[in-house]
Amino acid sequence: MERKNVWKVYNEADRMAVEELSFLYRHFLDAGKTERECISQAVRLAKEKGFQDLQMLIQKKRAIKPGDKVYFTHMGKSAAFFKIGEGAIESGLNIIGSHVDSPRLDIKQIPCYEETGNVYLDTHYYGGIKKYQWFACPLALHGIVVKRDGTAVEICIGEKEDDPVLVITDLLPHLGRERNEQKVKDFFDAEKMDVLVGNQPVGESVAKEQILKILYEKYQIEEEDFLSAELEVVPAGKARECGIDKSMVLAYGQDDRSCAFSSLTALLELGDHEKLERTSCCLLVDKEETGSNGATGMKSRFFENAVAEILALTKGCGQNKKMEEDSAMGENIGQDGLLMQEDRTMPLDLRLRRTLMNSRMLSADVSAAFDPMFEKYFEKKNSAYLANGLVFNKYSGSGGKSGANDANPEYMAMLRRIMEGQHVVFQTAELGAVDQGGGGTIAYIMAKYGMDVIDCGIAVLSMHAPWEVTSKADLYEAVKGYKAFFSSCF
Repeated sequence: MERKNVWKVYNEADRMAVEELSFLYRHFLDAGKTERECISQAVRLAKEKGFQDLQMLIQKKRAIKPGDKVYFTHMGKSAAFFKIGEGAIESGLNIIGSHVDSPRLDIKQIPCYEETGNVYLDTHYYGGIKKYQWFACPLALHGIVVKRDGTAVEICIGEKEDDPVLVITDLLPHLGRERNEQKVKDFFDAEKMDVLVGNQPVGESVAKEQILKILYEKYQIEEEDFLSAELEVVPAGKARECGIDKSMVLAYGQDDRSCAFSSLTALLELGDHEKLERTSCCLLVDKEETGSNGATGMKSRFFENAVAEILALTKGCGQNKKMEEDSAMGENIGQDGLLMQEDRTMPLDLRLRRTLMNSRMLSADVSAAFDPMFEKYFEKKNSAYLANGLVFNKYSGSGGKSGANDANPEYMAMLRRIMEGQHVVFQTAELGAVDQGGGGTIAYIMAKYGMDVIDCGIAVLSMHAPWEVTSKADLYEAVKGYKAFFSSCF
């Protein structure tokens, strides 16, 4: 099957649009290096486009009607953004779900210690990382500290030009000959991946006391406040254009914030004049890199709860003018996909189950881009390539598709028609050669509701490294593809 490099089909207007989108994307990445920061950015952008807080509508008991735009956040680390369609919600949602957490190092609860005059913060790595990539490079500290009285203090050290940075030190090669014979997994001890934060005693105090003094003076936090902190160590520095031709983006956290940004952008770019038949939802979740567990992960019920609240606020209301007219005449609504009159009194749980089962989803997660430097780990025909457009992964998992969601061919055929109809350049891929590894996404979790789900995202080089590479053109095609999906009525 012939692949298409999208740069070859772009005109000047397309290229200008690509550059404009890339600029906004890099700013989004810089402002959202943690899941909390990312969700905060997403909410800010949504509110600028007129989205309202669902919690406030619930408190006011205000009905939701077609055309309304609402958002629901959960613990500041997950969120769902809805644009209400003309048809009955029970006929299903068009959902695009991404995760906003990325591999990093987390600060432990009792982290600060001094050893031979050096002060360190103890860490525990989060998600799948290659440990050696985090040594001897500038690092930043992001997060919040919640004090005993409940006051939350935001921390960001290492991102401004005049900020200090942190580092994990490495062994010099002159003394590393013996260690070079060890396996990589044994060479780097996770308990030794502690960040160096200070070395200067003042007066009679030791260096650790000086670090704690600085933290108190700047942030009014004490050592015990680390017990109720959420602090993350991430690469310091801004997202950059990559390549002499500036065709790519080099940045931290593009897995999976590239998909989060593009799906959110697609929803926000749907103008108020564009009426949707089906309700569309951009879903941003936490904890995917560690199995989607926890209250803010996809395995929690927060998304179900959000949809149930929307259904409750639409109960008893016609979903469009036609429904209201038919209701006034006491008529049921038949095969046009709208809710029949007697169905309005059905139990909320049944309405929720029908809504989720009738929904269709793109699990928007990145795919491994073919890398000729590591050719044997890929299968060329079924690999994703930079600048070849949006990537569909029919299945993920490992080995014999273990743990995979495997999309139905009927659904794939629908998506082909949608993408081709909107001139979206897309490709299909697997995550590497068979038996070379594999991976998972949130797709299998959503598939449990009985809805159609497929993985669909952006190709990435150096996935899970502190600095990852994507194509500007693929980001542009992703936004086009996600807009086409949101607008489709299937």
